[in-house]
Amino acid sequence: MRHIISKASALISAALLATAMLTATAHAQAAKGPSGLPLPRFVSLKAKSVNLRIGPSLDYAVAFRYLKPGVPVEIIQEYDNWRRIRDADGTEGWVNQALLSGDRTALAAPWMRGKGEEVFVNLRRDPQSTAPIVARMEPGVMLHIGECNGEWCHAETQGVEGWIAQAEIWGAYPGEAFK
Repeated sequence: MRHIISKASALISAALLATAMLTATAHAQAAKGPSGLPLPRFVSLKAKSVNLRIGPSLDYAVAFRYLKPGVPVEIIQEYDNWRRIRDADGTEGWVNQALLSGDRTALAAPWMRGKGEEVFVNLRRDPQSTAPIVARMEPGVMLHIGECNGEWCHAETQGVEGWIAQAEIWGAYPGEAFK
């Protein structure tokens, strides 16, 4: 009987731990920065040239320069008019908020880049895995996101629009819904 109680206790402990982790994750995404907006959150680069600095001021050195507008980034910290961002490759640094846009963009499965010549991500006509494919994209293709329902995102790229599985993009959190 003691063995059964131990297994039951272990299962209850595991369930409590899983619940605590889910609550902590939900709480982490519900945290608000000094701007009153959620942290972390996804935005995109507004300007054609954006300096990524090692600190939150023009006095800090430029670590990297983005040369394409619309690149999705994640704001992970705020300080005055500066935002600490992270890109899909994990690069972090500081950008002035004036260079960021609330427009939502995403990258199609950037983690699949370099995995082979025949790796594609599908854009579908409807938000269903059985819906017809309207485009096959290479990993890393940038998409403009209009809405996500928690499982699928309505996206557009190069004049083609459709739905992509939310788990196949970098630019929206798992389960995040927005219009």
